Amino acid sequence: MGFRFQKRIKLGGGLGLNISKSGISPSLRTKMGTFSKNGYSTKTGIPGVRYQSSGCLILFVFTGLLTFLIYQLKQ
Repeated sequence: MGFRFQKRIKLGGGLGLNISKSGISPSLRTKMGTFSKNGYSTKTGIPGVRYQSSGCLILFVFTGLLTFLIYQLKQ
């Protein structure tokens, strides 16, 4: 049986840091789903089942949203 560790630190506004044994990564949770370095994922309504899509476009949108949020927080 493998070792699994995962922790999420909330930073506010849906923004958070995910910490696992493979490293630290940012994510943004919205009503539509979650944007992270792995792409976009959304819940299906069935416990334990989610839809995940990955791609450069999604990563680009996530970085843009993250930059926008940081800019808004500094004002």
